Amino acid sequence: MIRFCKNSCFVRLDDMERKRAAFVYRRAAARLSLTLLVGVTLLGILFAAPGWAAGPTVIDLTQTGCQFLEPEQGYDHRFKTKQATDCVEINSDSGADRLAEVKPIVLKPGKYVFRIKNRDVPYQLGFYLRASSRLIRALRPKVVGGGIEQGETKDYEVELVAGKYLYSCPLNPTPDYPLIVKE
Repeated sequence: MIRFCKNSCFVRLDDMERKRAAFVYRRAAARLSLTLLVGVTLLGILFAAPGWAAGPTVIDLTQTGCQFLEPEQGYDHRFKTKQATDCVEINSDSGADRLAEVKPIVLKPGKYVFRIKNRDVPYQLGFYLRASSRLIRALRPKVVGGGIEQGETKDYEVELVAGKYLYSCPLNPTPDYPLIVKE
């Protein structure tokens, strides 16, 4: 290998100098690779942080006759219903006792998709999420929807802020289950 000196002369590199030059080159390439790797990793972490690239959190809720399964610890009471009026009678008898055993869903403020499934109710269902206080319902986010046939699933997207909420199904009358959003 030849290198230039100050006075435009050529000098041959011996084996030792060639090995040193190769070592310096490899070390510089390794540092550059490491710098790029760290940079790409930091970008990945930054964009994967909550609220950035991540989509809304999905909350799965399953309806059977006159109830949602998840807030009742997955217990299916196997209520037999042919129409919504059956649930009015069933829940007037057992709704308060069942609600006493329910643990509220607790979430942080943010975007959510409530995925509602009609497992086996032979008529259309819906979903109604609203603030627990009637005085502030107009100021809080809410979700209202219906048309979920037996065996179907429907998504409802909402951005929740801190507060207390209730959710139920007015078409398959269920108890008003609690949901709390807090930091």
